[in-house]
Amino acid sequence: MVILFPIAGKYFGMSDMGYGLWAGTAVNDTSSVVAAGYAFSDAAGAYSVIVKLTRTLSIIPTVIIFSFINERISVKNNAHSVRHKINLSKIFPYFILLFLGMVALKSTGIVPDATSDFMSSLSKFLMIMALGAIGLKTNFREVYRSGFKPMLHGFTISALVVIVAFAVQMVMGQL
Repeated sequence: MVILFPIAGKYFGMSDMGYGLWAGTAVNDTSSVVAAGYAFSDAAGAYSVIVKLTRTLSIIPTVIIFSFINERISVKNNAHSVRHKINLSKIFPYFILLFLGMVALKSTGIVPDATSDFMSSLSKFLMIMALGAIGLKTNFREVYRSGFKPMLHGFTISALVVIVAFAVQMVMGQL
């Protein structure tokens, strides 16, 4: 995705905003969204990150709802008809508070622009390093041993997401 998306974006003559929307929507991994977005242009990178982080924010209610459901099932299975209260502090994903705190801190303007720019550049660099490390650590023998069907399944799902995201943008005139 990191290599093919910018090439496809240029081939289809996509605008920075259109490409950023496509990459942020169709690419699943956040680090890959960052890499693919900024490989096209800085503006496309910024758009793709905004789209991806907006998608990521949907994790908050999803995690809370499924944590609650899982805790209810667990309490129900262990209680044997005795009614217990669910401990919300036990199921709440606290990393969400840190994430929201950082978003709020950045949004207030307390962080100077120079610091924000430095952190943004450092973040991009570290993301690229992480992607490189993941790629270098890939054990192709294990990938081969997993078989053809899982690889085909993953490829098919990824291809469908990419095509549907592109088609929706095309219909909406956002390319």
